[in-house]
Amino acid sequence: MEDYEINSSTLAIIPIDEETSRVYEEEEDYVIAKSSNSIIKENCEFYGSSYQGRCVGTKNLTGIKAKFPIIIEESRNIIFFPTSSTRTRQSSWIALNKIKHYKKNNTHSQILFKNDELLNLDISYYSLENQIIRATMLKSKLYERKLQEKD
Repeated sequence: MEDYEINSSTLAIIPIDEETSRVYEEEEDYVIAKSSNSIIKENCEFYGSSYQGRCVGTKNLTGIKAKFPIIIEESRNIIFFPTSSTRTRQSSWIALNKIKHYKKNNTHSQILFKNDELLNLDISYYSLENQIIRATMLKSKLYERKLQEKD
């Protein structure tokens, strides 16, 4: 599979190596011959914005200055966050709205998704929690903006 369209059943995009990623969905997973960051960037463009534009939007809405959570598709609230600096090609991307629970697993972290799939991540619990908080802040700001538009 060459291209991958992030959708409402996408859980996570995990790098296998610098050129290959595994995409987890609620029912199945795929190996894509692209870096995780490339998949994110292509999907920003597919849904009508550039990756850089999404980063600037996140920064303007939240004040976050690095490791930006990204709104992939606004109308369905598809928000992903990176687990590490996106300057490396080894960043995993996690769908905020698909997380049921997360916990510390020794020196690493573990996410339980709403479909009961477990994902172990090679990052600290503190780092994961910080990224979830940042992505939740973005989601909240997006929600507030939508409410203001209705008024």
